[in-house]
Amino acid sequence: MIQDLMTGGASVEDTLALWAASLRVAKQRIRPLFTQERVAASASRFLDALLGSEPRKTGWMRAEAAGDRGPWRQQALLGRGRWDADALRDLVRDHVVEHLGEADAVLVIDETGFLKQGRASCGVGRQYTGSAGKITNCQIGVFATYVSGKGHAFIDRTLYLPKAWTSDPARCKAAHVPTEHAFATKPGLATAMVTRSIAADVPFSWVAADSVYGVGDLEMMLRRAGKGYVLGVHANHWFNSWSTEIAVAGEARDIAAALPTNAWTRLSAGHGTKGERLYDWTYCPLADLDAADHGAAPSSLWTRGLLIRRPIGEGDLAYFTTWCPKGTSIETLVRVEGTRWRIEEGFETAKNEFGLDHNETRSWHGWHRHVSLVMLAYAVMAAVRHQANTLPTPKKTPAPPRRRSVSSAGPSRKSAALS
Repeated sequence: MIQDLMTGGASVEDTLALWAASLRVAKQRIRPLFTQERVAASASRFLDALLGSEPRKTGWMRAEAAGDRGPWRQQALLGRGRWDADALRDLVRDHVVEHLGEADAVLVIDETGFLKQGRASCGVGRQYTGSAGKITNCQIGVFATYVSGKGHAFIDRTLYLPKAWTSDPARCKAAHVPTEHAFATKPGLATAMVTRSIAADVPFSWVAADSVYGVGDLEMMLRRAGKGYVLGVHANHWFNSWSTEIAVAGEARDIAAALPTNAWTRLSAGHGTKGERLYDWTYCPLADLDAADHGAAPSSLWTRGLLIRRPIGEGDLAYFTTWCPKGTSIETLVRVEGTRWRIEEGFETAKNEFGLDHNETRSWHGWHRHVSLVMLAYAVMAAVRHQANTLPTPKKTPAPPRRRSVSSAGPSRKSAALS
């Protein structure tokens, strides 16, 4: 884990010191969530286990790392204990903002699947998950990731409940789903997450998401809130322009097919594991609108537009509806769209390193508690990485001059020849 953090100039010693101090502060912040000292101690050991080097983070392995004889304390923390997972979520969000906050940050919304057997785990069902690339028996979690120039980390999460669950009160009761929780679409869950972030004064200027969340309530809420967005839409989504130099009307794929060759610009969507993620892009501004007409304040001109991404080789085009202050460059819109890759990176790291998908509980609160603790571990790592990257590179102390060795018999033949 420490090696993963050392991407800047900090020494191993400085990184270890930052890591220890950050983990200590995180444990102090979550202590008030627990009414009993033994539960707080279990949460502390749980966090240690998540940050440990064990490849699996199951209850037995967490118990072994904590020195317990069995996983019962771990299970009690997630299941029988009395503490508020949403309060922990808010602490994680505040920790992320404190260390990574920037005014032009992007809030990225996406989902990931948790493969499960049987039908007792809360929210489980046969549904599509991009994690497996198919319809399978799984849970779906919707997440919000905060992305800034300082780093990225999760700040919100919700377990999606299909209608097969919300229409079955007995099943929900058995999984301890709150009685006030009704069916909500994934875009509805995303809208609630963004609303919570705005209410908490989280600094961000943009929201990015794929076509699952692209239009509807989320789009209109962001316009009213004065937030820009780059939201994926399907190829058959209808666009039309007015009061602009370019007349556009039709489905997104037809608009793309009619564009001249010189309408495309090659730009990077950010640096990936294999270098710059280069694509060809084009942007069609559709209309300049007064934000006040959508309930935003103060009055200002914003542009509704269509952003299109084309792979350099073979592959399908991707389409995005955009909302941005008038004069926003295509480079900025491409940067915002490129941040969506960060949440995919976050899912991979959280599952491989922190056991995001190693949750063995079946209840509503068990899922949210486990996931929130993983989010805290990830947030600590992200903050330490940023701090380590900003430390000055330690100066190398020049090695002292080597002294010529003299044996008990006097100078060697070689040293004598060089003297």
